[in-house]
Amino acid sequence: MSPLVTDLQDAAKAASHRVRAALGQAGGVVPVVRLEGPIAAPAMSGGLGRGTLNLAGVESVLRRAFETDDAVAVALVLNSPGGSPAQSELIAARIRQLAAKHELPVLAFCEDVAASGGYWLACAADEIFVTTTSIVGSIGVISASFGAKELIGKIGLERRVFTEGDAKHRLDMFEDVREGDVEWLHGLQGDIHSAFREWVTSRRGERLGDDPALFTGEVWIGRKAVDLGLADGVGTLRGVLEERFPDAEIEAMHTPKPLFARLLGGTAVDGAGLAASVTAGVLDGAIAGLQRRGLWANFGA
Repeated sequence: MSPLVTDLQDAAKAASHRVRAALGQAGGVVPVVRLEGPIAAPAMSGGLGRGTLNLAGVESVLRRAFETDDAVAVALVLNSPGGSPAQSELIAARIRQLAAKHELPVLAFCEDVAASGGYWLACAADEIFVTTTSIVGSIGVISASFGAKELIGKIGLERRVFTEGDAKHRLDMFEDVREGDVEWLHGLQGDIHSAFREWVTSRRGERLGDDPALFTGEVWIGRKAVDLGLADGVGTLRGVLEERFPDAEIEAMHTPKPLFARLLGGTAVDGAGLAASVTAGVLDGAIAGLQRRGLWANFGA
């Protein structure tokens, strides 16, 4: 297909969206994309187990949603305690790119938690809705680790690290915190926090309140989040969509099957390979469960 034909088709679809908007959004389809779980880079997702969010994992479902024939809007269902700032930014930017290309409004619906990176994703929508008990906010940056200097000695191990460059080795959990390392970390956190704040401000604009606690990492529940301008209203997916688009079909967009299911449904796996995969998965799952629980526990979820 020639680029000219493709451009004409895109223009026709965009014109169709505009006509539907002018007619009160009658008919059409509202694709629904569920964004749920901690946010982590693909290489790090194994450490958090299944159900993590990153651009590679959601790209196809986002594209299918925005490219749905007769779509009049796209709905995002959010339930995330946050995670990687970079992946949060990448997913949110991709949502805005697709929304601009297809000229579709985006509505976000926060369920249990849309905090930190989860709220970063929510701000990719044109409107944000919460329930009366949703936890929203946490516009801040956190870094946590363990100190195990005494432990390593007790089990008879000696830590050996060799570097070229004074800044190459910092905040080793098996060594004392060196002078200047915490200041360096706060500098990185400050830069990320500034980017987060600028994103929220650019997306929410004058809707944001002037509460000094907005960017302190604090969280709020439902109606209070609306009062502060972090959300636009209290409402559920079905309730809002049926009011806004009474004649539209609500269509759930499904993400690709997990790797294990794809293996069973496609490429053959011998018994030994399958057993090894299952064993590794169980061990990874045990560690992943603790890490996921730690993220969710920050918000009482």
